[in-house]
Amino acid sequence: MAEIYLNDIAHGRSGDKGDTSNVCVYARKPEYYKIIEREVTPEKLKAYFGDMVKGKITRYDVPSLNGFNFVIKHALGGGATMSLRLDSLGKSMGSAVMRMKIHVEDGEL
Repeated sequence: MAEIYLNDIAHGRSGDKGDTSNVCVYARKPEYYKIIEREVTPEKLKAYFGDMVKGKITRYDVPSLNGFNFVIKHALGGGATMSLRLDSLGKSMGSAVMRMKIHVEDGEL
């Protein structure tokens, strides 16, 4: 078993609506989809972001695009007009998720 960065097998985009951020994670190759499905769960993302995320994380699987959309509630300190955070729009959350370490089994890559 090896530990890699999610960025090694995926790319991501993020955005916001008020105090909710969304992060889309797309597998770089179709065969990586199952690894991401197993390793990047709402519970693991919640633990990864720690106190930065105050609300629920919901994952929407989009297998036709080899991707996932994570909707992250209460993640932006109130949103752009209320937050003093440097990234009140959540644009860096996609990059942050790409730095998450995941585990891959021998022979999966």
